[in-house]
Amino acid sequence: MKKEGYYSSGSFAAKTHVTKKTLRYYDDHGFLKPSFVNENGARFYNDQDFQKMQQIQMLKYLGFSLEDIKEMTMKEARDESLVPVLRFQTELLEERIEQMKLVREGLLQTTELLQNGEAVDWGKLMEATSVSGLEQSLKQQYLNSSNIGARINLHAKYAVNKQGWFPWIFEQCGMNVGASGGRQGAAKRARGSLKVLELGCGNGSFWLENWEQIPAGVKITLSDQSEGMLREARKAVQGAGNHDRKSKEGKASQFDFQVIDFHEIPAKDSAYDLVIANHVLFYAKDFAKVLGEIRRVLKLGGRLICSTYGTAHMKEISELAAQFDDRIVLAAQNLYEIFGKENGAGILKPYFGKVEWRQYEDHLLVTDAEDLVDYIISCHGNQNRYIVNDYKAFRQFVESKLRKGFYVTKDAGLFVATK
Repeated sequence: MKKEGYYSSGSFAAKTHVTKKTLRYYDDHGFLKPSFVNENGARFYNDQDFQKMQQIQMLKYLGFSLEDIKEMTMKEARDESLVPVLRFQTELLEERIEQMKLVREGLLQTTELLQNGEAVDWGKLMEATSVSGLEQSLKQQYLNSSNIGARINLHAKYAVNKQGWFPWIFEQCGMNVGASGGRQGAAKRARGSLKVLELGCGNGSFWLENWEQIPAGVKITLSDQSEGMLREARKAVQGAGNHDRKSKEGKASQFDFQVIDFHEIPAKDSAYDLVIANHVLFYAKDFAKVLGEIRRVLKLGGRLICSTYGTAHMKEISELAAQFDDRIVLAAQNLYEIFGKENGAGILKPYFGKVEWRQYEDHLLVTDAEDLVDYIISCHGNQNRYIVNDYKAFRQFVESKLRKGFYVTKDAGLFVATK
């Protein structure tokens, strides 16, 4: 018997160009379960199932394993979530195209060498044309993009402090009077000589949110260890610049982009007036190298702005996830234990003459379960291992906790360290 608004498994298989055997496999292994099963065990699918199948097929086309796809598509497809999903898939395709262009270039160069009777460095060729790491690279970019979006979204929608996190950090940077402060800083800005380096810029959201406040003449270097993230930042900045009509060249011309490992910054001594490290320093493998490099590239009187967390930050969300399954840990490592509010000053003081902590006063009151679930999925812990096969139950559990709103502590701020 046909159910109104649903497709039989045979009809759904035909429309999605897979076999009924594949549909059964996806159901049995939790990749795509039918939205309705009747008393006779017949499977029926709806339009939301089409959305999820589209995701699965696109990710398979891009080369991901089924286990990767299972984690990346665990969320239920919803009409309102389709736009960001399609945007992520478009970005993945663009990333694949860029990488394959590099492979093509390597092959063309080798062909030309052979035609000219020149020697070929086969080891270099193998490195240039290797596609073995493409899938992992694409997966990491996909997860980075979606995770950053989920975290920003939760804070943007539910923060009580009307001055957002990024505008607050921008205010602490003091770029309106120069990173060195006072009349000297203002004079430097007027000469267009103020130079800023951001370490770990991610997708560039910090600058986009403060776009109108960026002073003319300031030179900004955005850096990240990930080439994929840096490409996103470049694209975002250039897009914002296309809408900038305040100057002939636009603010986008004030930016340059570099892939940088902050353990070894490729800049001359005293090159920058201001270095920004927003939630970055706890990823340092060697604080002596990182802080030594930052101090080296800062001018005398220059400042490091480095944000981090305290021990109470977002603790209610960790407690909520553990209530669902006590095996869930949302952070493989508590980053504030590496570099946080409580221990950061002691880490910075050997390298800087003055270190000051500034607290950002805020908390969240979350009212939409889907946003909270997205945030939890985006964390760097083991949560997806226990949620992926029981997503619906987890979502229902979170919904039951949000009926009157969900309070979340924010314990964050930044250190201002002056050379």
